[in-house]
Amino acid sequence: MKNKLILWLLVVLLLVVVALMAKDLFISENKPQENVYEYDLKELRKVDSSKISHKEVKQIKIQANGLYGIAVDSKDQIYVSTDENILVLDSDGKQINSLKVKGNARCLTVAENGNILVGLGNRVDIRKPDGSLRNSFVVAGGKAFITSIAIDGDNVYVADAGQKIVHHYNIEGEKINEIGGKNPEAGIKGFVIPSPYFDLLMGRQGELWVVNPGRHAFEAYNSSGEQISSWERTSMSLEGFSGCCNPSNAAMLSDGSFVTAEKGLERVKIHLPSGDFKSVVAAPELFEEGTVGIDLAVDSKDRILVLDPVQKMIRIFEAK
Repeated sequence: MKNKLILWLLVVLLLVVVALMAKDLFISENKPQENVYEYDLKELRKVDSSKISHKEVKQIKIQANGLYGIAVDSKDQIYVSTDENILVLDSDGKQINSLKVKGNARCLTVAENGNILVGLGNRVDIRKPDGSLRNSFVVAGGKAFITSIAIDGDNVYVADAGQKIVHHYNIEGEKINEIGGKNPEAGIKGFVIPSPYFDLLMGRQGELWVVNPGRHAFEAYNSSGEQISSWERTSMSLEGFSGCCNPSNAAMLSDGSFVTAEKGLERVKIHLPSGDFKSVVAAPELFEEGTVGIDLAVDSKDRILVLDPVQKMIRIFEAK
């Protein structure tokens, strides 16, 4: 009798164990599991209003299928590169010229003397202030893809996202050297370019600042190609940059602070010359989710011009 009781208790215990296992298998399997490594982009898109330093004061609608780059000249005239032409606007946004180009004008910059430098695939066109072609040259290499151009006097710097390097030319298109190639002995890690966003700009002292987006970093070089400074900020918070490759675009204010645009978390911010976060110019809520290719320019009044390629307009921001 005692043995039968023990056997019966064992059978009941076994049935309980089987029932619990079945519950885990057929019920818990469909229950959403918490991912402790997942971050909530919806929360990160929210920005405390006290962090926002600028207000949007003007919108200029642009008629084009594709908007790629924006620049301003010494007279605060605005230049916009599209899939068909270069639009020239006055500081109020009124169109004053349209320059036809062969190919998608992915980027552009304007020299002090008014020459317009345009990047078209693997080619750089240099146009005179009246729009006529001065000269043109091709960046060698089957993977060449120009994403940004900067000019300082007769020095022309070309960001090549395809070959992950900066090319240094003179104004005639003669190659001088390459900048930013991996060099462990000099402490240069090389550019990490996971996507076609690779920007550069001239600093206040004639130094070349290059965005290293895969490292969330800015690197400064002299004309000889020596790295003279750098800063890096990797963070999911406002203080830094996240994702595969940010910032995607950059510009500089008169005090040397950096204006940055990001993708993934569509926002425009200001970082001090040291790299430390200062403020937000435009919060993600101002952009359509998924917007990429937000380009930037700064005029003589330190107004920040934001090219919004999805909503097809230039958005102008001033300090509050």
